Amino acid sequence: MKLHKASAAAAAALVLSLTATACGGDSDSGDGGGKKITVGIKYDQPGLGLKTPDGKFTGFDVAVATYVAKELGYDAKDITFKETKSADRETALARGDVDFIAATYSINDERKQKVDFAGPYLLAHQDLLIRADDNIAKGEDLNGKKLCSVTGSTSAQNVKKDFAPKANLQQVGTYSECLNGLLSGAVDALTTDDSILAGYAAQEQYKGKFKLAGLKLSNENYGIGVKKGDKEMVDKINAALAKMVKDKAWDKAVADNFGPANYQNEPAPKIGNIVK
Repeated sequence: MKLHKASAAAAAALVLSLTATACGGDSDSGDGGGKKITVGIKYDQPGLGLKTPDGKFTGFDVAVATYVAKELGYDAKDITFKETKSADRETALARGDVDFIAATYSINDERKQKVDFAGPYLLAHQDLLIRADDNIAKGEDLNGKKLCSVTGSTSAQNVKKDFAPKANLQQVGTYSECLNGLLSGAVDALTTDDSILAGYAAQEQYKGKFKLAGLKLSNENYGIGVKKGDKEMVDKINAALAKMVKDKAWDKAVADNFGPANYQNEPAPKIGNIVK
């Protein structure tokens, strides 16, 4: 009887041992197995962050995020891209919905109170998109012209306040509506960040029809948003961004995503160098 009890105890111990080993194997990510990362991007910005009808993700932000994730130890198959709209970015990081955000996220003092930033990885400027045969040389040339932007955008208001108070501002729901208006002649210019404009202009149906005015009406330092206080993640992402520039992958990403629009991009910014 005593022998039977001992055998039962040994069997139970063996089961527990095997169970612990199995559990340990599932959580072990030292060799990269089972590791996953969630990255916040835009889904509706061609050239930057776009989810295509077949479920793929394209754009400069996507290329940067994929490169960074790889340097952090994640293969492309281990990345989950999550749509993160502008108004939701700080909340998504605070809740832990995403590990980092690459979504035309301009670094500014107000946002730095809520999140930390790696980068910047692109210096963009507010600009105008105009028809290829048109010529607007300065912001003041918009006086008396029809300027299009999306409802709630600060870009168009900045133009009216700082450059062209007599511009006829037309606000619509989407940038696509502005592009169609620009194409038909219903409006004379579309304004937002030049990187976003270049992405739209680079779409197949618009190639050769639009151009950037090249006015550089503001400086927009795009950074990668990280949960507030996660200095280790910021340092790792900064190292990845520096490597991306050094090995020319950054230049390739610019050419692949903005090239068709003849986007005159700024050189890759240095980490921590915020242009006011």
